[in-house]
Amino acid sequence: MSISGPPDFTLADRTASFLTLRSAEGHTAHVFILEEDIIRVMVLPFGKLRFPRSWAIAAGAEDVPCEGRDRFDLSGFTLPAFSLTGDDGTGNDGTGETGRITVSTGRIRLTITLKGLYCRWETLVGGRWREAASDRATQNYNFGWWDERVYHYLKREAGDQYFGLGERAGNANRAGQSYRMTNVDAMGYSARTTDPLYKHIPFYLTWKSKEKIPLGIFYDTLSDCTFDMGRELDNYHGHYRYFVADHGDLDYYVIAGDVPADITRRFTWLTGRPAFTPKWSLGYSGSTMSYTDAPNAQERMNEFLANCARHDILCDSFHLSSGYTSIDNKRYVFHWNRDKFPDPAAFSRHYLDHGVRLCANIKPCLLRDHPRFAEAEAQGLFIRNPDGTPAMVQFWDETGAYLDFTNPATIAWWKARVTGSLLEMGIASTWNDNNEFEVWSDKALACHFGSPQPAREAKPLHTLLMLQASRQAQSAYAPAERPFLISRSGAAGMQRYVQTWSGDNHTSWETLKYNIRMGTSLALSGVSNTGHDIGGFAGPAPEPELFLRWVQFGIFLPRFSIHSWNDDQTVNEPWMYPELTAHIRTLIRLRYRLIPYLYDLLWRSHSRFEPMIRPTFHDFPDDPRCFEENDDMLLGSDLLVAAVVEPGARSRPVYLPAGADWYDVWSGECHQGGQDIDLPAPWDRPPLLARAGSAIPLNLAEQHFGSAADRRGFALFPHRGEGRVFSSIFEDDGHSEAYRNGGHGTWDVEAQSDETSISIHIGRGGPVPPVQTSVSVLLPRTETRSVTVTQGCLRADRSLDDWRELVIDL
Repeated sequence: MSISGPPDFTLADRTASFLTLRSAEGHTAHVFILEEDIIRVMVLPFGKLRFPRSWAIAAGAEDVPCEGRDRFDLSGFTLPAFSLTGDDGTGNDGTGETGRITVSTGRIRLTITLKGLYCRWETLVGGRWREAASDRATQNYNFGWWDERVYHYLKREAGDQYFGLGERAGNANRAGQSYRMTNVDAMGYSARTTDPLYKHIPFYLTWKSKEKIPLGIFYDTLSDCTFDMGRELDNYHGHYRYFVADHGDLDYYVIAGDVPADITRRFTWLTGRPAFTPKWSLGYSGSTMSYTDAPNAQERMNEFLANCARHDILCDSFHLSSGYTSIDNKRYVFHWNRDKFPDPAAFSRHYLDHGVRLCANIKPCLLRDHPRFAEAEAQGLFIRNPDGTPAMVQFWDETGAYLDFTNPATIAWWKARVTGSLLEMGIASTWNDNNEFEVWSDKALACHFGSPQPAREAKPLHTLLMLQASRQAQSAYAPAERPFLISRSGAAGMQRYVQTWSGDNHTSWETLKYNIRMGTSLALSGVSNTGHDIGGFAGPAPEPELFLRWVQFGIFLPRFSIHSWNDDQTVNEPWMYPELTAHIRTLIRLRYRLIPYLYDLLWRSHSRFEPMIRPTFHDFPDDPRCFEENDDMLLGSDLLVAAVVEPGARSRPVYLPAGADWYDVWSGECHQGGQDIDLPAPWDRPPLLARAGSAIPLNLAEQHFGSAADRRGFALFPHRGEGRVFSSIFEDDGHSEAYRNGGHGTWDVEAQSDETSISIHIGRGGPVPPVQTSVSVLLPRTETRSVTVTQGCLRADRSLDDWRELVIDL
């Protein structure tokens, strides 16, 4: 089609929650006013809606129907009242300008120039409407001009910064770069340069640094797509950024907020409530490809338990790699190799007897000689060719066919296999892997719930539905228990089902450095229950120093798993370097000491949509230094993790965000924010800072492998002068669904300080308050002020290692 000029739209319809605009050519645009801070725009060239359902939008819910949600279903949104000007037929928006309309809520304002459908977005900042984004002034959408793809061009301003897009390689600020979003198995990727990677989250956050204005944009598409954030230049269009999707529709959500944290919370809410996984999912999880690939796999697996006991390495779970299904190095999902594992149920019991749960690897592709291939083919469970035969794809070193999760029969078959082959064998969790669904043929068809469509047009949909089916199987088998699942691949909304990780990273110092950015970027994009393969997965074995620094960082991630497939057939294990084993044991014990804090962050993620990990600018948007590239990570709001990412370093320079004081956790020294300091970086302790005015819940019980124990205590970092600390910390049984019916309580920690004294109150609240009657409060060892307690009695005030310990009887 030739370009004949931009179409001219008129307001065709208005309801209480959305507007419809149409042009003479038949183009349609819908504007949905969903929340005070969310407006959605759907642009349909020639009025055609190609994908009438969404699997991303959940509006705070924990799930969506397996067949998706109708795009015109607005349930879950508050649908606030809004003002509309320019709807009088003249297009006068009330400012004297004609040819445009303006839609306003209390937080966000959209002005649409009717000729061309050019959108300008403003948000209310400091009591004033400030421009946050606007479409490019020339050819902002594809009204049939170029091809069948979906385009959105926006103006790019000098100084704009862009964050998010899920986990991408390279710098956290995406400005000046371009990215391809098509999920692939990127084994051995460079965390600095490789693109694309494993996840499909077409969301990013814009930060206007000079004006301090954030804005979020989410494109609700499951199509392969590209984001150009200013790498491309074209003299005819000025400076711009753009999104282009190969298929589907242009249906995008714009999210306003005062600070970046508002945007992330709201986007997480939009795409669904993060899963509240059991507490044991936060413990150390062993893993390696090598054990299950070995001919004596069960013996090697049992050696892991023996070594945990020998070295007293705490461990809660083990990622059972797919070698348990392999014959001649071919992976046959749901098929136990009985030569390696003669009695899977007894093997699982042996692990459970040691307090370690197995998370079994499962894959959505059946190799052509899989024992159940003919069964699945006869039932029509595969993505298929037009003639009905399975659409064969490359999968590892063989060919196979992907299961079609848009077919209800496939979903039922999958659930039955998860239950019979795994759960009934004592497997506690599913590890959903190799689920990128690399279907490249345009001819391959998916059932799509009775309306067949090319599978290539929505590959991540199969990933989401695989995760949903696995979770439903686990919940049905053990309805009183909270399910735990892991997945490598995913899409927006995956946080409803799984914990994830950044995939098969290459072993290098560079990977450690850039995986930090990948993790915090994914957290900004709604998925914060994540981690990395500690030590590096692919390539050479990590040198001792690199392995140690990886563990020092990894213990602070929501997912903590040491996983590897080293070129030299060695295994990354806590005891791989005898000279480091004591250090690794101490670091893992530190992880377990922090699990109550991590668990409270998990609860906050589930209940308040707050990210568990985040970049420093998330909590300190008024400090420009926090928007600069750095290697720091906030764990919750109160711990600043300063990973050592350079070989040979014995100190770590770190910038302390302005707006808070910061304690060196180990020395007890308190530093004012807004300055650079050097922290010691010995091998036995990770550089770590705590925000003044915080209370960190801890497990102070003495713990040993196979002997879990829990005794609540708190590390209290009071303000140096006058100030108040208050923290309400979630507690429940750690594993069941009882919290939904009131089976939970809180620890309420309060401290009031001045120049000479600290007053501490420890309360127990909630429907089922904690029963522990004595707690320890750890103060920095430099703290010398007098202490009183307002509830219970102070039984002891003494020095303990690096702390001043207060023992309080409640």
